Amino acid sequence: MTTTAIREKLYDYIRVADDKKLKAIYVMLEDEITEHIAWWKDKTFTDELDKEFAAWKSGKEKAFSLPEVEESIAKPKKARKAK
Repeated sequence: MTTTAIREKLYDYIRVADDKKLKAIYVMLEDEITEHIAWWKDKTFTDELDKEFAAWKSGKEKAFSLPEVEESIAKPKKARKAK
């Protein structure tokens, strides 16, 4: 089963699960859920992201698109494989 299919099944299940099962699922994943969202609550971190985004948006900083990054990673990989 694909990851996408698993996600869909979980979303569907969570929408209709009773309170007891929802609480059990949450308790099982609580640490991971909390860890996953904790950095978004870090004001210093989000302020830095906002600052960097504003610098990029204004043209003061250069940024790279995901395809550009992937291409820059792929070039050395291809060179290593060719050796």
